Amino acid sequence: MHKATQHDQQRQTLIGLDGLPALTYVEGTRDGHPCAELAEVVGPDPVPAILADMSGWAVSGSVELGEQLIQRGARIMRHAHSMRRDLIADPPQPEWSTISLPDGLRLAPCDRQAADLFPAWRAAFSPEHADHHHGSDQHALDTSLTPLLAGEILGPVMPCSVLAVDEADHVIAGVVVTDRDGLTWIANVFRQPDSRYAGLGSVLLRRVLAGTASRGLAEIALAVSDANPARGLYEKLGFQLTRTSLTVLVP
Repeated sequence: MHKATQHDQQRQTLIGLDGLPALTYVEGTRDGHPCAELAEVVGPDPVPAILADMSGWAVSGSVELGEQLIQRGARIMRHAHSMRRDLIADPPQPEWSTISLPDGLRLAPCDRQAADLFPAWRAAFSPEHADHHHGSDQHALDTSLTPLLAGEILGPVMPCSVLAVDEADHVIAGVVVTDRDGLTWIANVFRQPDSRYAGLGSVLLRRVLAGTASRGLAEIALAVSDANPARGLYEKLGFQLTRTSLTVLVP
């Protein structure tokens, strides 16, 4: 019998066809699918067990594991790079905490309903964007943004999260930071794709980094899709590559 069993407090273990451990992972969700996050191979060949027991699951692990599953019919969901920034050895510049927003915009806490953030969030990830949600607006709201803000995907939203709103109090941009199993995690960065707001994401990120450091937190991390040009911005802000992963949907 092939099943996932509890392993320690966080990780699960997938039992292989030979009755031995094949894969360990952290169970989560991805685009409405159950997801084996941070998957690590612990057996000689986990692919048969994954195909047998994880049909319809997203599996996020090494590029090698993802490519093996793709050869067996899995579909690519995301090719991403995990990055971290040390806030102790390389503290943010003091002036980042007071950097100004473009005229007509002001900061607001990230404590609003998902529907209030949705127009700017949806517009930020157009069909051409690497992180576009392929589905209806309602599906994107229900399976991505709403559970993110509710703390159901990457942990509870932290107070260092921030929004930028205009004079009519409409959300224009935001940086959502979560507590991901004790790790401060930048879960989402978005803004309206309007030339008036060029550079706004960089401004908000700098303020978030300064705010996070002021709370005494040692590091902050994120994941960026391989095709997302924002990776260059993260590198300029001191983030360093720690891991590359491939997330696939098991047939």
